[in-house]
Amino acid sequence: MRYIEWVAMFIVAGLGIALANFVGFQVGFLDSLPGIVILLLISLASVALSRIIPLKLPVIAYCSLLGLFLACPLSPIREFVIESAGKINFTAPLTMVGAFAGISISDQLKEFARQGWKMVVIACLVMIGTFVCSAVIANVALSLTHAI
Repeated sequence: MRYIEWVAMFIVAGLGIALANFVGFQVGFLDSLPGIVILLLISLASVALSRIIPLKLPVIAYCSLLGLFLACPLSPIREFVIESAGKINFTAPLTMVGAFAGISISDQLKEFARQGWKMVVIACLVMIGTFVCSAVIANVALSLTHAI
């Protein structure tokens, strides 16, 4: 995918995140704009890094590393990044991710249906297992920190 297509996709995603943040969490567009720009710039830089750096890491790995670097105590823009990104509710970007995922698999539904009922059972088990394991890890972490 060309960078122009990535930028166009990020602009659409940014507008969707802003809309979800406004409708779902009553955060004004201008209040969430710096956080959206930061998140989208991190994402775009991650795409560029995945093309430039010869390591075969997924884009999400570069995105995570870059985000951690920008928010770490050594970063000179740490406070601005954390404050700006903090105004974006965590579930607002997930709305767009869910929409993109639905669109991306919509043309593969016939192939999914040909897999049969076994694939549905496997998908349900994976989702249940992911949820249960996440809940156990969160419970252990919260117990160790005496938050619960």
